[in-house]
Amino acid sequence: MMAANVQMKYRISKSTGFQGLVIALACACVVPLVFILIYILKAGITKINWHFITNLPKPVGEAGGGIANALLGSMIIIAIASVIAVPFGILCGIFLSENKKSKLAYWARLCVDILQGVPSIVIGIVAYFWLVKPLGGFSALSGSAALAVMMLPIIIRSTEETLLLLPDTLREAAYALGIPFHRVILKVIIPCGISGILSGVMLAVARIAGETAPLLFTAFGNPYLSTNILKPMQSLPLLIFNYATSPYNDWHDLAWGASCILLIWVLLLNIFTKLITRKWKVQL
Repeated sequence: MMAANVQMKYRISKSTGFQGLVIALACACVVPLVFILIYILKAGITKINWHFITNLPKPVGEAGGGIANALLGSMIIIAIASVIAVPFGILCGIFLSENKKSKLAYWARLCVDILQGVPSIVIGIVAYFWLVKPLGGFSALSGSAALAVMMLPIIIRSTEETLLLLPDTLREAAYALGIPFHRVILKVIIPCGISGILSGVMLAVARIAGETAPLLFTAFGNPYLSTNILKPMQSLPLLIFNYATSPYNDWHDLAWGASCILLIWVLLLNIFTKLITRKWKVQL
């Protein structure tokens, strides 16, 4: 009896020790993130005001200036990338979920996994030779196409995994009522998994929001306010990269403020995605 009690205490202490180790390692992973957040917020939050958001950058040597061109450019580039990637990604995810064991689905899934591991700078170089050179110059459209390629694997995989979680009884009940396949997908399957699909889209947007390498080869940047998608266009990541590597203190201040805005934007997107995912899991 005493030996059993000793063994039980040993197991409890061992379990408590491993639990403490896991908590310590989790905290160690969070500490760098907290320091980065605090440092960027401390350095950038004081630079943000209404003038900073609504004005264009000033020439070198002039105080003040803002990032209105980068904010508008980022919104336009990401919006166009989403228009390109979201429909195609959702359709591909639906195909993979409905044809789990076909050879085409196997190879398509393999290609998606490989594409997800391709470095962003490689995608930027490919977009440069496929789009920028044939079009005769840098453009926001080329940048959006490069970012759309980066969005596709996330949207496809999230859509597929979401639809695979839905019970087969939904499809069987719809087919039993004589509903054709396309209406089953549009009226039953997609509405039931819309929260999970939307969370994948938000994750993809958050993924490309801070990408710089593809835009260096495609959108290139523009110091002026531009809405022409066939011309070079500024974006927040490009502005941060160019201004942070410059020797001018005023531009460094703009880079810190832009970094803070970009950080808040990505954090809000991730928080929104978590809320959607949690709500969808509760409904399931």
